[in-house]
Amino acid sequence: MTMTKEEVQMLSFQIILHAGNAKSDAMEALLLAKKGEFEEAAKKMDAADEAFAEAHYMQTSLLHDEANGKATPLSVILIHAQDHLMNALTVKDLAVEMIDMHQKIIRLEEK
Repeated sequence: MTMTKEEVQMLSFQIILHAGNAKSDAMEALLLAKKGEFEEAAKKMDAADEAFAEAHYMQTSLLHDEANGKATPLSVILIHAQDHLMNALTVKDLAVEMIDMHQKIIRLEEK
């Protein structure tokens, strides 16, 4: 059984939504860390992780369906959604490293 074009579009938009929220949360966490607000930054990173979990669940459902013979019609919006998700993951990974750097810089400045 094949997913309809409309189903793929709706799933794609959901991936874009959650990936966008995750990216925004990671960027906000980075800005908070830059100000030394590490507890709030950690909360934002937790929110980013939750949004990523939602996006990843949807992506995994597509992969699972395809592995089970349910074809997924390719569309530009699906490719765009995947691109959003991968870019958001990169931002999150960099934010984790940069938050750690900000913590170290502040500790060094306090010495």
